[in-house]
Amino acid sequence: MNTLLLHFDDERAPAERLASACALPCACIERHRFPDDELRLRLPVDANSALPEQVVLYRSLDRPNDKLIELMLVARQARELGARRVLLVAPYLAYMRQDIAFHPGEVVSQRVIGRFLAELFEALITVDPHLHRVASLAEAVPLAHAISLSGAPMLARLIAQRHERPLLIGPDAESAQWIEAAAKEHNFDHGVCSKVRHGDRQVEIALPPLDVKGRAVVVLDDVASSGHTLAAAARLLLAAGAASVDVGVSRDKARNST
Repeated sequence: MNTLLLHFDDERAPAERLASACALPCACIERHRFPDDELRLRLPVDANSALPEQVVLYRSLDRPNDKLIELMLVARQARELGARRVLLVAPYLAYMRQDIAFHPGEVVSQRVIGRFLAELFEALITVDPHLHRVASLAEAVPLAHAISLSGAPMLARLIAQRHERPLLIGPDAESAQWIEAAAKEHNFDHGVCSKVRHGDRQVEIALPPLDVKGRAVVVLDDVASSGHTLAAAARLLLAAGAASVDVGVSRDKARNST
């Protein structure tokens, strides 16, 4: 089946790296924003104004709201132009943290966005999605091919190259799965902080009952949104006598990158 990888100009570099690794041709989607913020998109069709049978769309969903509209427009139009299968590669998958209603009337965005994506695509590949009360990505995005990759083993190998006996610390209970996966790779010592969140940018951190004095500590998490939780953990670790504190994340939303 002929396949084309599509991307937007702001993600050209990572999309081209992926296309090269998969030996796929790739092309950029033209985008114009009107003064009222509506979008005009143009897909890169061939001489017959058609697309290949299979299209892979690369779009990381940090700062997601406009991008979700882009996904809808591109996926629907790709089928009109001949694509039989449309696949999404989203290194960061948005709206996964709200998996239950914490207060009456709250929108459970994981379910809504998950179903929205499942209606648009035949398959989804993402990295370390925020899944804390569901067992698999397919529960959040009901697709036969919903694939969740992890950056933890690669981060562990990088840490092992730079530190002889590191201590891995997770900034909160939600990071435990990444800490355990990374620690298992090289049998690292590890622990997880406890966190009380008072707001999007106000957090209170307590270190785990481990001796960090003189240790090379790496604070590891799946994503950095504002960086406040990671910074709070780093300050406490240095105050407790850590020899050094590094930070490793799968994705950095604070810098709008993956």
